[in-house]
Amino acid sequence: MVQAALHSGAAHRRSVFEVFARRLPEGRRYGVVAGTGRVLDAVENFRFDDDVLAFLSRENVVDRETLDWLARFRFRGDILGYPEGEVYFPGSPVLQVEATFAEAVLLETLILSILNHDSAIAAAASRMAVAAGSRPLIEMGARRTHELGAVAAARAAYVGGFTTTSDLAAGFRYKIPTVGTSAHAFTLLHDTERDAFTAQVQSMGRGTTLLVDTYDLNAAVRTAVEVAGPELGAVRIDSGDLLLLAHRVRQQLDDLGAKQTRIVVTSDLDEYAIASLAAAPVDAYGVGTSLVTGSGHPTCSMVYKLVARASYDADDAPLLPVAKKSMGAKTSTGGRKWAARRLDDDGVAEAEVIGTGPVPSELANRQLLVPLVRGGEIVAREPLDAARTRHTEARAGLPLSATQLSRGEPVIATEMV
Repeated sequence: MVQAALHSGAAHRRSVFEVFARRLPEGRRYGVVAGTGRVLDAVENFRFDDDVLAFLSRENVVDRETLDWLARFRFRGDILGYPEGEVYFPGSPVLQVEATFAEAVLLETLILSILNHDSAIAAAASRMAVAAGSRPLIEMGARRTHELGAVAAARAAYVGGFTTTSDLAAGFRYKIPTVGTSAHAFTLLHDTERDAFTAQVQSMGRGTTLLVDTYDLNAAVRTAVEVAGPELGAVRIDSGDLLLLAHRVRQQLDDLGAKQTRIVVTSDLDEYAIASLAAAPVDAYGVGTSLVTGSGHPTCSMVYKLVARASYDADDAPLLPVAKKSMGAKTSTGGRKWAARRLDDDGVAEAEVIGTGPVPSELANRQLLVPLVRGGEIVAREPLDAARTRHTEARAGLPLSATQLSRGEPVIATEMV
């Protein structure tokens, strides 16, 4: 497309692309914007180096004029978007890219691959955080996804409400708090379970977490307290009827004087399993597979569509709305959008209002799009904790039914004006 547009002369026309989802994943009440910070880093560093240009030339992917253009490529346009951690709904223009056609269209796959993955993980994490209440959640999915995707998933999970990660690469890159426990292999390595527990406590201290379901759970809990004393930090249960076993282990720990020892449960948890343990004496949850696969919805199906373009190649050329026509469900609305969230008298969100004309005065202070990039320069880089806090606040501003795990329609309607 870039090559053909360069040949036609349209490559430098000012254009506006928008990222949005036509619908939420089936049964979900709200979406979560995540990955924005990664998008900004990726756009800032997007380059075509000599090796890549040589490949494109050798394989005859593009012609010499296009190769020369790619060699000089730097994104110099503007990007607006929902701030990371914000919630979104069908049709929400979560990201808006304005630049020349060639610059903007080149970023489509880059932007969608990040937002679709991270937003799916964050939405699953948010549901799990709701189910967990005040109990902390540990991200433990690195062994269930791509090695690079695992780091991004840990970041998105933190935005969505997880407390820590077991992925040290994510901790190193994004400063997410890290925790971890030993595996069954560590117990099986030693001649006895007592030897394994002794080695771990002597190395890590009494505040460590001991895995207690390798052999006999009851015997392991007793041995764990004998080795570490009542100061034992936590025990982890990784199999069986977690509801029943958590009650039994809590009683046993209390009887042994380890009343402050916490119970961590793992074992293929999802938001429904977490909710079912609400009445159990569980102190923390570790979640892996379900989290990093979006709890059944590994993508948000966001799309990147041209919604406006200049009538001719000039900086001051007026923008014309454009849109694809379709007989199916893939229609879209042309024109650069604004978005605002209307609140009811109690300050609770009641509608996602999206329009292309003037913003109604009553919604002027409720607009959702914020500047992210101006003239190719990042203007909205922020700490990850800011996105995490924003999500908690945004979710709290939704109707109470948003926290229901049962299937349903989006918790507020989208209104096009």
